[in-house]
Amino acid sequence: MVLVEGISDQLALEALARRRGRKLSDEGVSVVPMGGSKNIARFLDRYGPRGRDLRLAGLCDAAEEDDFRLALERAGIGADLDRAGMERLGFFVCQVDLEDELIRALGVETVKRVLEEMGELHPFPTLQRQPAWRGRPEPDQLRRFIGTNSGRKIRAAPRLVDALELERVPRSLDAVLTCV
Repeated sequence: MVLVEGISDQLALEALARRRGRKLSDEGVSVVPMGGSKNIARFLDRYGPRGRDLRLAGLCDAAEEDDFRLALERAGIGADLDRAGMERLGFFVCQVDLEDELIRALGVETVKRVLEEMGELHPFPTLQRQPAWRGRPEPDQLRRFIGTNSGRKIRAAPRLVDALELERVPRSLDAVLTCV
């Protein structure tokens, strides 16, 4: 079982598996969105060694790394964990978040093309003109934009993964899929 923060992470991972020719359900692998990193302890209790004792892996954003680390330690899955220790257990951390990694891997123009194909790009200039975002780097603006509309991040995640060259898949996304 792969524990991820949200539905967009689930859909991105499933899209990558499909592109790699894998059908996770046929392999007995479930990708489970937890509704946020604060729920990790509950999922580890239910599915980890004190619960159903399933083989677990996970993916989280950098800001939520401590939530995952502490929960893994409290669940008895690891001790004195650093990022490398988490990775040995199958838990990987995105630099900033998955959207940031996808934007860096794809490049701004490809992300904008994908959003345009989705019919989602037309409000982007409005965000760019807002005082808080004016003059900020375009990758940061895109990351914010993808997360501003209810459902945009969920709709965009698998399409961004589909647009990736397979040799440019973000390390954390590739690594969690490889370990299951």
